[in-house]
Amino acid sequence: MTDQEIAAKAELKPITEMASKLGVAADDLEQYGRFKAKLPLHYINEEAVSKNKLILVTAISPTPAGEGKTTVSIGLSEAMNKVGKQTTVVLREPSMGPVFGIKGGATGGGYSQVIPMEEINLHFTGDFAAIEKAHNLLAAMIDNDLQRKSGQLNIDPRTVSWKRVLDMNDRALRHTIVGLGGLGMGVPRESGFDITAASEIMAILCLSKDLKDLKERLGNIFVGYTFDKQPIYARDLKAAGAMAALLKDAIKPNLVQTLEGNPAIIHGGPFANIAQGTNTVIATKMGLSLSDFVVTEAGFGMDLGAEKFLDIKCQSAGLSPAAVVVVATIRALKYHGGVSLKELNAPDADAVKRGLVNLEKHLETLKAFGLPGVVAINRFTQDVPEEIAAVQAFCSEQEVPCFEAEVWGKGGSGAEELAKAVIATAEANTVPFKPMYERSDTVEQKIEKVARSVYGADGVQFTARALKDLKKIDELGIGQLPVCIAKTQKSLSDDPSKTGRPRGFQITVREIEVAVGAGFLVPLTGDMMRMPGLPAKPSAEGIDIDENGVITGLF
Repeated sequence: MTDQEIAAKAELKPITEMASKLGVAADDLEQYGRFKAKLPLHYINEEAVSKNKLILVTAISPTPAGEGKTTVSIGLSEAMNKVGKQTTVVLREPSMGPVFGIKGGATGGGYSQVIPMEEINLHFTGDFAAIEKAHNLLAAMIDNDLQRKSGQLNIDPRTVSWKRVLDMNDRALRHTIVGLGGLGMGVPRESGFDITAASEIMAILCLSKDLKDLKERLGNIFVGYTFDKQPIYARDLKAAGAMAALLKDAIKPNLVQTLEGNPAIIHGGPFANIAQGTNTVIATKMGLSLSDFVVTEAGFGMDLGAEKFLDIKCQSAGLSPAAVVVVATIRALKYHGGVSLKELNAPDADAVKRGLVNLEKHLETLKAFGLPGVVAINRFTQDVPEEIAAVQAFCSEQEVPCFEAEVWGKGGSGAEELAKAVIATAEANTVPFKPMYERSDTVEQKIEKVARSVYGADGVQFTARALKDLKKIDELGIGQLPVCIAKTQKSLSDDPSKTGRPRGFQITVREIEVAVGAGFLVPLTGDMMRMPGLPAKPSAEGIDIDENGVITGLF
């Protein structure tokens, strides 16, 4: 059966039953129908957060198809519940752009899914729409101030980089001209659209601790400069209050369920190669407040989502994972061993062995953070015993536990040995992780430390534009912020064609953006795309709905 057929056959339980498992009163739920609800923030308990165990799921450098971190995260949480540990999986929300594009949904797969999958993958509870509206409100207020003749802030339109956002893949909107049509239509200037997941508002929502913190962060959004070179922030436009009002419900985490009837929390969805790539601080703390263990994921590989999870999210929120699960697939290891995408299904243990250098580097990074790890082989039906044995032998040499995860075909029962190892590893760890850099380091030092220790680079080169940006950062007095390096997910380097474990390379920082509201700086490497386009054959072509309202084609 397809993922959607499996999900459709599941017997959904009332969301009040899921809440009861977490100790949440039915009267406290804000229900969106029978099977999804929002959780009130007063259930966050900092004492429980510090006591209970956080498990991070990351991966090796992924292939274009992805390696199943969400599927493994869900299956691992099911397995941990099966072996007697109260566990909640906490995930990001899907963006509709990829749902209708090439990647598909983000609710897991096979017998390891969160449901109702159609609703989660489409509008869900409207969080993305609220973020989109708050972002575009600020854009409208900026253009309104440029248009006004009296009381305007004297903003130089050439310095405004705040675009608009849309939760859809639409390449035609990447670069636009706004304000055309005459004097009453605004000030003509270059602009464009990003996808909603790339919005700084999304990053802000995911790092805010409460509504007050959210509003303050929104006010700190850097807009541009006046004609006399004075910085302008969203608070100067008096925009923060209205933006926060639009997000008053979006800030509350969403409660749904797994196929096996366990609670799941889904909230927030920032890009991992541009933003921090993890769910909200609020959702993670809610899970830790209401259950003994939380399993959560970070986007793409250890070099992107996991590094940002640790150096940005955990440092900001005072969190520290007790254990890290590194997901590897035989397909990805063969890809990093030089096999083309078209030939990945053919057995090739030698290619797996060649590709293990990628896993090796990610395990080295894990040790540099001072965190214990477990390798999970996300098992596919075409994987052969010789390929699995090659990975297990390597992990034995590295003294890292390694277990198969057959969660796609078996659900939680396919990961019970993995679950036991993760639990033992987490319970034995009492030491917090070591950040990759100190906040007091210079911006250049922070970038250099990540590039050398996490990517394996020989050093960092800064373009003239990046050096100019460093000067601006110094003038704004924000050099203490962490760095959220925007880099391709396809390689440890900034060149997507360099698979495996590249050596003898440097990272080139071409410019550095400021995200003062989110609380980080964004060094840009390579060619980063904030508004994806649809592929030649988009997933949308296969999605349909019948006269009874039954949706098909989602995956």
